[in-house]
Amino acid sequence: MDDNDASPRQNGTDLTSAGPATAAKPEASRRDAGKPKSPKREEAVEALMRLAAEQPWNDIEVGDIAREAGMTLAELRDLFPSKGAVLGGLSRMIDHAVLDADTSDLAEEPTRERLFDVLMRRLDAMTPYKPALRRIAYALRGDPLSMLALNGVALNSHRYMLAAAGINTEGPLGRLKLQGVVIAFARTVETWFDDEDPALARTMARLDKEIRGGERLMERAEDARRLTAPLRAIGRSLLDRRPRRSDRDRTDADPAAMI
Repeated sequence: MDDNDASPRQNGTDLTSAGPATAAKPEASRRDAGKPKSPKREEAVEALMRLAAEQPWNDIEVGDIAREAGMTLAELRDLFPSKGAVLGGLSRMIDHAVLDADTSDLAEEPTRERLFDVLMRRLDAMTPYKPALRRIAYALRGDPLSMLALNGVALNSHRYMLAAAGINTEGPLGRLKLQGVVIAFARTVETWFDDEDPALARTMARLDKEIRGGERLMERAEDARRLTAPLRAIGRSLLDRRPRRSDRDRTDADPAAMI
């Protein structure tokens, strides 16, 4: 699910509150005049994060984001369909920050260590946005539709995190691993929000605990898969032995088959 399409549910937005589309550039843009220009999508995401760090999530309108980013509503609409999609854009930025880093030093590490390192790098990339993310997380806890949409965004991101750690996510067990890592990381982030230690000792301990718990779950899933393998083989054999109707029978029973 693309973060442009899947976004948390938003309250109604009064577009007229944003002012004319040709409004003057805000103070935030003038302050950043001497800085290198970022891609427009990143500018919108950074604007949302600045706003979310200072005011309630539910008070932020798309017009506020446009003004803070120094763009028109039309420009913002071309980039993102909603405020939630802008938040999803942050996830993509974090993905790039982690995936662009050199991970060659992890090649010889055990799987657990590779995953631990990749997820800690993700937290490092999230650090500049920690105050905003903390406020957003608290605001969305009572909104199940938003949480469901964000879970879809997280699944996309963590599929790449697991790939960076050399972990396969294909097949039923792969999907179980992927959702498990999303949940484990979300629990770790809860600890990270309250961890003011620069060394992040509590956060690292929580992440290690979550990864080890996930390993035990996957071991049980693997055992269950092996134990049920004979039953699945018998089921497939019975299905293969079912008598099949002739082409004529299928044609008589289903006129559409003649088309």
